[in-house]
Amino acid sequence: MNLIRISCFASLGMLVSVASSGARAQEAASPLTLAAVVDDAAKNYPAIHISQEELNASVARIHLARTAYLPRLDATAQFNRGTRNNVFGSLLPQSIIPPMSGPVIGTNNGGSVWGSAAGVLINWQPFDFGTRSANVHAAEAARDRAAAANLRTQLEVETASADAYLSVLASMQAMKAAQTAVENWETLRQSIHALAAAELRPGADESRVNAEKAAAANQLALARQAVEISAATLHKFQSAPTSGVAPQTKLLGSMPTATGAENPIAVSENPLMAERKAATAENAAQLHAIERSWAPQFNLEGAAYGRGTGAETDGRRLTGTNGLAPNIGNYVAGVNITFPVLDFASMHAKAAAQSATLRAARANEDLTARNLQEQFAQAQAELRASETIAQNTPTQLEAARTALNQATARYKAGLVPVDDVAQAQRLQVQAEIDNAIARLNVWRAFLKLQYLRGDLQPFLQEANR
Repeated sequence: MNLIRISCFASLGMLVSVASSGARAQEAASPLTLAAVVDDAAKNYPAIHISQEELNASVARIHLARTAYLPRLDATAQFNRGTRNNVFGSLLPQSIIPPMSGPVIGTNNGGSVWGSAAGVLINWQPFDFGTRSANVHAAEAARDRAAAANLRTQLEVETASADAYLSVLASMQAMKAAQTAVENWETLRQSIHALAAAELRPGADESRVNAEKAAAANQLALARQAVEISAATLHKFQSAPTSGVAPQTKLLGSMPTATGAENPIAVSENPLMAERKAATAENAAQLHAIERSWAPQFNLEGAAYGRGTGAETDGRRLTGTNGLAPNIGNYVAGVNITFPVLDFASMHAKAAAQSATLRAARANEDLTARNLQEQFAQAQAELRASETIAQNTPTQLEAARTALNQATARYKAGLVPVDDVAQAQRLQVQAEIDNAIARLNVWRAFLKLQYLRGDLQPFLQEANR
């Protein structure tokens, strides 16, 4: 029995460790606490960084949208050599045939000359009927949605890390109860073995207890598996390995006293609801930008340029490097007005599609509010039930222990069969497991309640009080 006890405690010490290397498990390190887990996850979990960088990108897109207010300045320079044959006639706009300037000289030969050009063009829109402002507002709405998504991600990560910590504690408590059950069955087996050896009890009783002990060992194996799985989940939220989980007495031995479960939920304070509202505002801003896109464009333009050519107006070619320098200069300034008249059809189609998206966003916002109300009511019921169970489990455990002691005494006196002892033993094991995790279930229900409220601080303050 001592060997079994030592082996079980050694296994427990190994399983509660969430370090990745067995060689470092004996290093001196502070065990994990709930506050440390949540703080580490909030600062270092990759999902937090992803959400933050998406927010940074949305802020950069606001700056990009504001650059549309700036004037545009383009510069160009070119040097070429080509023929000088020119003709009268029209040429439709295209990007393949190079344009030609100069008089028609009636030639059609392959003689070439140098040509050059250099210049700058400045272009600025003094007004745009609200198009650029609408685009900036759409970018700002996207930034607000990304900020709400960042808060939602942070809340989800903090909640998941806290729940993973509580899961480790719960699985550890269940494993302790399963380990105690194995030890109790071994004690009972030894007692019955002595009675069977003295022919005071049938050998079948010992076989029955051996079967129950094997079943308890299987439950212990499953409990170990649960510890390892929950520890792996907890390890996901850690930025560095630690020595193990600190069994906080506050979480294991008492229940939260100020849950505020009776207070109604304000769904607008949940980051998920804020994200849905921001998505609706973003879609509305995008619709406004589409509606403002069909408008005349007024551009103030000014250009200064120079050109050089190796050909005279009568068609004669200049020798040497004549034409490589843009020595003939000009400038021009004016207003350029354009209006895409027939774009109204595509604009209306885009607006119709965006209007449908906006209506869907509003419906999703309403759906989210209803889901949060439903989940909050369920969490309230879960918390009330968990508190009631946690108040009853000590009585249940004490009664189960008394029943086991009585069944054992009656069995030894030959008044009841071994089945009564086995049944009482199973009831005690289940009562010990229920009692071990009952208060943790209250804390988990409280955690869920605060997640739906959108604020984990009351939970963390109560846990660390």
